[in-house]
Amino acid sequence: MSEGWTPFYDQRHVEVTDRDTVYDGFFKLQQLRLRYTTFAGGDMEITRELFYRDDAVCVLLYDPRLDEVVMIEQFRIGTLDHPHSPWLLELVAGIVERGESAADVAHREAAEEAGAELQALIPISRYSVSPGGSREYIDLFCACVDASVISGDHGLAEEGEDIRVHRIPVQQAFQLVRCGRIDNAASIIALQWLQLNFDTVKAEFLKLQS
Repeated sequence: MSEGWTPFYDQRHVEVTDRDTVYDGFFKLQQLRLRYTTFAGGDMEITRELFYRDDAVCVLLYDPRLDEVVMIEQFRIGTLDHPHSPWLLELVAGIVERGESAADVAHREAAEEAGAELQALIPISRYSVSPGGSREYIDLFCACVDASVISGDHGLAEEGEDIRVHRIPVQQAFQLVRCGRIDNAASIIALQWLQLNFDTVKAEFLKLQS
């Protein structure tokens, strides 16, 4: 099957002529000067700031027997000016550490942030969060869990985490996306993917729990 589209250029058509680290803390900020080939065949020279974040993993936890998803609520600095609250309803998520696979992170973060044991993982997508100025890739998964044993508050205090677990009927979660109350990218993508593939995913996960 044809992919339908391939990029006109690739990394061979970009040259980074200078790179300065502006800030190096919990996150990194770099200033790049670069030259790339234009569609007309010439060159374009630009200077841009690049917000650099390590790769991350996000996991939608789904229980096919109870027909519930498990999501987490926590404070987010990036939504201080959110019209409702800077506490968001999100997926289990974490940064990929050196030597870890994306699946390793999914299992680790599910245990740390929700007290959940993953019975199976289905890859959804790997995507760039905000390519206009940020370097961050997310591996997105859907995982089979037993939601009946998941509850309470979690997170690692030494990492500044204070997390509350929520079990939500799956159709209600779909509605929270439709009405805009779930409004962060990873959660929207994962829930809409589950909605599109619902019958197949539910049947596959039910086999695991039989």
